[in-house]
Amino acid sequence: MTARYLIFEDGTIFAGEGFGAPAVTFGEVVFNTSMTGYQEIITNQIYNNQIVVFSQPNIGSYRIQHNIYETIVPTIKGVVVHSLANVGATSARQQTLDRYLRQMNIPGITNIDTRAVVHKLRDAGKPLKGSIVPVPDDHAFDQLHATVLTNQQVAQVATPKPYPNPGVGMSVVVVDFGLKNGVLRELSRRKCNVTVLPYTATAEEILRLDPDGVVLSSGPGDPNSIKRSVLEMIQQIQTKVPLFAIGLGHELFAIANGATVERNPVEHHGMNHPLKEIITDHIVYANQGGGYRIDPHTVDRSQLFITYVDLIDDSIQGLRHRHYPAFSVQFFPDGAPGPDETDGLFDEFLDMMKRKEARR
Repeated sequence: MTARYLIFEDGTIFAGEGFGAPAVTFGEVVFNTSMTGYQEIITNQIYNNQIVVFSQPNIGSYRIQHNIYETIVPTIKGVVVHSLANVGATSARQQTLDRYLRQMNIPGITNIDTRAVVHKLRDAGKPLKGSIVPVPDDHAFDQLHATVLTNQQVAQVATPKPYPNPGVGMSVVVVDFGLKNGVLRELSRRKCNVTVLPYTATAEEILRLDPDGVVLSSGPGDPNSIKRSVLEMIQQIQTKVPLFAIGLGHELFAIANGATVERNPVEHHGMNHPLKEIITDHIVYANQGGGYRIDPHTVDRSQLFITYVDLIDDSIQGLRHRHYPAFSVQFFPDGAPGPDETDGLFDEFLDMMKRKEARR
């Protein structure tokens, strides 16, 4: 391994060793506290334009699996780990993390004090821009300071054209803002006939397919930068068919119904967040990944009620419309990489569609 450095815009330097692709990269630096599931995290489109620091000390102790990608072409900018496991492939179909990142042209850095990096990100109270470079000289810092990260991440990762994920059950339209394959897997397990549409799809284009329900997918970036036409689509769709929104979709659902979404001082990324379901007081643990949260003071209680809250910071993790069959969650109910305690929300969505169908 050759020397590599993680540098921050404030001048901080962390020395380590490179693995994966030998590329120079720039992005927002975030950390993830998950103990397992590094492949699903790296291939999750919410990390578009971000460098992910794993707080779990040892990463790569199991090989890349061909059937658990969250997207085929990941758009993460870099991977930072304390210790890279020395695990070899035993067949041509298996890959190590190092080999996979080389194929995807994603740089990694190991032998880093990730605990110190996590403390730095927590203490900053705001997103920090960083870079993985071979030499931490003035030129590297000049490039970092000059780099402007786009706020059009959804346009970079969402599908440009519709495509089917066929099934024999209920007809579901998924609006793609940076779709995780885990959502498609959960819908497929329930035999749903899925059509994935671009995030620019209008309400008319969606309803033309006569869906039994609509899913707004998760995705990267600032929900406040999404076009007004998307909010108008949500406002129309929620009055027509059952709606289930996840992650970025949840934030857009909230904005479409009058709430305000603000940046988290520290982004939530991990599978260990305890949540309380308000109506039952039941505690569940869920996989989270997001940099934004809903301002509870802006939620119109005559239109929406809160269904889940985070027990760590009391942030809103779920909403339901009082007048329409529409609900949303901030976390990932598909259980990829886990836990799967909340995948019953897909069954709830299915029941909602069946009740709607029975009333036709």
